[in-house]
Amino acid sequence: MNFSKRVLNMQASPIRKLIPYAEKAKKAGKKVLHLNIGQPDIETPKAFFNYIENNKSEVVAYTHSAGLFELREAFSNYYNKHDIPFTPEEIIVTNGGSEAIIFALGAIADPGDEIIVIEPFYANYKGFAEMMNVKLVPVRALPETGYAVPAMEEFEKVVTNKTKGIIFSNPSNPTGAVYSEEELRRIVDFAKKYDLFIISDEVYREFTFDGTKHISTMRFEEYDRTIVVDSISKRYSACGARVGVFATKNKDLYNQVMKMAQSRLCPPMMAQLGTIGLLEMDDSYIDEVYKEYDKRRLAVYEELSKIEGAVFQKPKGAFYVSVKLPIDNSEEFVKWVLTEFSIDNTTVMVAPLTGFYATPNSGEQEIRIAYVLDSEKLKFATYILAEAVKAYNNR
Repeated sequence: MNFSKRVLNMQASPIRKLIPYAEKAKKAGKKVLHLNIGQPDIETPKAFFNYIENNKSEVVAYTHSAGLFELREAFSNYYNKHDIPFTPEEIIVTNGGSEAIIFALGAIADPGDEIIVIEPFYANYKGFAEMMNVKLVPVRALPETGYAVPAMEEFEKVVTNKTKGIIFSNPSNPTGAVYSEEELRRIVDFAKKYDLFIISDEVYREFTFDGTKHISTMRFEEYDRTIVVDSISKRYSACGARVGVFATKNKDLYNQVMKMAQSRLCPPMMAQLGTIGLLEMDDSYIDEVYKEYDKRRLAVYEELSKIEGAVFQKPKGAFYVSVKLPIDNSEEFVKWVLTEFSIDNTTVMVAPLTGFYATPNSGEQEIRIAYVLDSEKLKFATYILAEAVKAYNNR
């Protein structure tokens, strides 16, 4: 049976492909604490469901391909509150942030073209690029520097006449890094020099800690080749709603992407309605969620600091931390922990970072932890992880 090179070249999700090992552990009677996937355990606000209930119609109909105008207006109000000057006419509502990234890549790059990516990166960037037959070209950020934006010279080394853009997340999934204005200026200046598009994934905008502030790439308004990708998934604990945003002030680009939006018809009507309810809430929900994630972040940091030989810095944003551990192979380590190790009949699942790199054989000592459980569970899970490192190296 023959399949396309496109699908054969796609990597399996590094976050989800080891799920069978977790399922095996559960069948053996173990409890598995999941720190491998960014699925918050926080309750989705009632405003989502209430708005749907109060605005339901007798027909679940197609909406405008760019999304309900009322929703785009609500997003516009939200962005302007964060000093990001998008109008409703510059916003396309998408089926999650994933579709927004696919739209962006599909609009700016042809098969064989290249997109520079700061690695480690959100693993699905690689899958989306492979769907489009676009090559991700990595520039390495290091755990020793807190995964800061690399020097301009590193970008200069990889740019070619096939380079069409740069993609990154800020705050970063998987590292928890938050980029400063100087770091973002470096990216913008490089993009301007080579006439490149910027795809700025800002899904974790609200989650920055220790006085660090998120700065949108839209701060540099003089550059009109910027695309902002966004999602309600993490902000409002609504991953399954699948509502995201593609936004740009570049009208020509917007019009081209609208053709892609029209071809998939529209985002789901009910989820759009619920999102209006979320965006109309006051800030109290986000404030409480922020406090909870900060508490979890500090709990994970405290426990990770007890692992001898671990290399990491306290994450500044999102709800992830990437750690270089004194192990030989992160994927084999994760499998081993699930199948061979437990404390009080409980084990832990984290994500090996190998799949978050485009450079072959990279991330083999690194893992990502998503701090999406309450603090006490996180402390126990990280303790299990620390003991597992010892046992793994002594096996």
